[in-house]
Amino acid sequence: MSPSPEPSPGSGPSPDAGRGRPDAAGGPAGTPDPAPDGTPGSNRPAGPDRPSGHGSPSGPHGPGAPDGSSGPHGHDAPGGPDGPSGPDHPSRSTEPGHPPEAPRTHRTSQAAQTPGTSSPTSSSPASTATPGRSRKRHPAPSSWQAARGVAARAVRGPRVPETSALDDALGRTLAAPLTALTDLPSFDTSAMDGWAVSGPGPWYLDRATPADRRPRPETSQPETSQTTPAPPAAPDPGILAGHAPTRPLPDGHAVRIATGARVPAGATAVLRSEHGEVRDLGDGRARLHAPAPATLGQDIRPRGQECGRGDQLLPAGALVTPAVLGLAAAAGYDELATYPRPRVEVLVLGDELLRHGLPQAGRIRDALGPMLAPWLRALGAVAPPPHHLADDADALYAAIAGSTADVVITTGGTAAGPVDHVHPTLRRLGAEILVDGVAVRPGHPMLLARLTPERHLVGLPGNPLAAVSGLLTLAEPLLRTLAARPTAAPYRVPLAAAVHGHPRDTRLVPVAYRDDDRYGRTVAPLHFTGPAMLRGIAVADALAVIPPGGQDRGAAVELLELPWSAGRPADSPGADGPYDPGADPGPAGRAHPVTAPVTDPHRSPPPAPPAGGSA
Repeated sequence: MSPSPEPSPGSGPSPDAGRGRPDAAGGPAGTPDPAPDGTPGSNRPAGPDRPSGHGSPSGPHGPGAPDGSSGPHGHDAPGGPDGPSGPDHPSRSTEPGHPPEAPRTHRTSQAAQTPGTSSPTSSSPASTATPGRSRKRHPAPSSWQAARGVAARAVRGPRVPETSALDDALGRTLAAPLTALTDLPSFDTSAMDGWAVSGPGPWYLDRATPADRRPRPETSQPETSQTTPAPPAAPDPGILAGHAPTRPLPDGHAVRIATGARVPAGATAVLRSEHGEVRDLGDGRARLHAPAPATLGQDIRPRGQECGRGDQLLPAGALVTPAVLGLAAAAGYDELATYPRPRVEVLVLGDELLRHGLPQAGRIRDALGPMLAPWLRALGAVAPPPHHLADDADALYAAIAGSTADVVITTGGTAAGPVDHVHPTLRRLGAEILVDGVAVRPGHPMLLARLTPERHLVGLPGNPLAAVSGLLTLAEPLLRTLAARPTAAPYRVPLAAAVHGHPRDTRLVPVAYRDDDRYGRTVAPLHFTGPAMLRGIAVADALAVIPPGGQDRGAAVELLELPWSAGRPADSPGADGPYDPGADPGPAGRAHPVTAPVTDPHRSPPPAPPAGGSA
C-alpha cells in the first residue's frame, strides 16, 4: 500500500506506520409504542402473567516554528506536517493540507454490480471509469464538525427493534420505556437480621412455624436462666428469605427474621440482632429486651419504596448497562425490546503487515487489527475479528461486495498511490462518497461512503493514531445513530497547558485528567502523539478537540472520552502521562517514559518535518 502521509520525525517503523493515506446528527428513529403482547417495540414481562515505532519524539508543548515542529503544540510547516512525526518511507506520498469547507457529497463514476446481485445504489446514472485508477481528490476537505454531522445523518435511523433476552441485551439501546411490572419491593421486607417486633418492648419471643422457614436439622439446645447477649445461639432460625410468614404477629411479641425476608403482618419494626438480648423466663418462654425503643418502621423496607407498579424506570433510548439488566430483572422482565447492535466488518489492508512476531525485512506488526474490533464493541457494535487482505484490488472488491455488515471499515489504502485501492474499488461498486478527507490532524485522509441505502463504508488512515481519529470522527457518530444511542452533550474541561493549533485544521490531541491548583480539574496534553504512535493514546483519558489556531492554558476544550476512561485524576494509579513543564525528570535526569521528551546526547536530533500535508 502507499506510504503514510502522516510523517513521524524520528519515529522509525511503528505499528501500521506507512498505512496512512493523503488526507481525505441526526437522532434515532422515533420510538415505537409499546405493544401489549410484548412484540418488538414493547418490553415483555416475565412469568405467566407478565402485563510501534521508537526514536526521539518530542513533547506536545514544544514551541511552534515556521518549518514545523513536534508535538501537538507546534505549528505545522507550510502545507501542514502534523505532530511529533517524521517522514515515512520514501515511497510514501504526501499531499498539501486544504482549508476546511462544508462537506461535499458526490457519486463515484462507475456503478458496477456484484455478479448475481442488483446495483448497490438506486440513483445517479452510471458513467464510465477505469477500474484501478485513482481519481483526483476534492479541492478541499470537510471541516471536522461538518464531517461528524454528515456521519451522524448518513443513515435514516436505527434498525428495526427486536426482542432480546436479558443475557443478550447488554450494550443495546431500549426501544421502549422500561416500566415497573411490580412494586419494588413487592412486599415489606426486613433490611437487617434480627427480630420482627410488634408494639413497644419488651416482647415475648415466638417461634416461627415450619412454613416460615426452610426445613433444617434440629439444633435446639436447652434454655438456661442466664441472660445472653444478642445474637443468641437460638435453635429457631426464624423467618427466612424466600418463605412467607403464615400468621400475624401479635402485639407485644417478636420473632426472629433474616435480611430480605417478608415481614409478618402486625410487625411494627425490626430490631437488629446486636441491639437486643434474650432473657429466659424459666417457664419455657423467653423475652426480648432492647436498650432503646424500636421506632415505627425501623429497618423495614416498605412495599413500593423504590417504585410502584407502572412507574417508568427508564425512557426509550437508554443504554442497557449491567445495572439496567439488574433493574429490569428486579422489575419482572425476562426480555427487553431493544435496537440491534450495528454489525461491523473490519478489513485490514497491506502487504507489509505481520500478525505475529517482531518486525523484519521491511514488514511491521499490525497494530490496528487487535485494536479496532474491541474498540468498536465498546461503541456498541458487533465486531468479529478483522480480515487481513493483501494489497490486491480484486480481493478488496470481493470483500466489500460480499460483506453483509451494516458498516465496513477499512484501514489504509485511501490515497492515490499505486497500491491504494479503496477509491477505485468504491467506483467499481458505484458507491456514493459522503466525506472524502477531513480537515483534522491526525487523520486527514479518512472517508465515508454509502454502498447501499442501508450499508456504509468508513475508510480509516493506516497510521494507528490517525485511524483512532477517523474512528471517533466518522465511525462513532454513524454507529451511534444505527444503535439509537443518544448523542452526549459536549463535555468541556480546561487545559492544563497551552496547545498550539494547526493554522487551518482541527487537532485531536490525546490528554489525561489532572488536578490544577488554579483551574481545578483539567486535562493535560501527552507526548508520543504522532500519527503513527500509540504510546500517548494508551495512557490517555480522552482526545481534546483543539480548534485551528490553538488554545491557551485554562481554556475549556471539548473532549472525546475514550471507552475505558474512568475520569480519573492524572496522578492516580495507571494514569501517569500528563505533560508537566516543571516536573522533576527523575533519578539521574532520566526522562519520564511518557510525559517528558526523550533526550540522548549520542543521538542526532530528529529531522524537521518536510513541507506538505500530513495525516
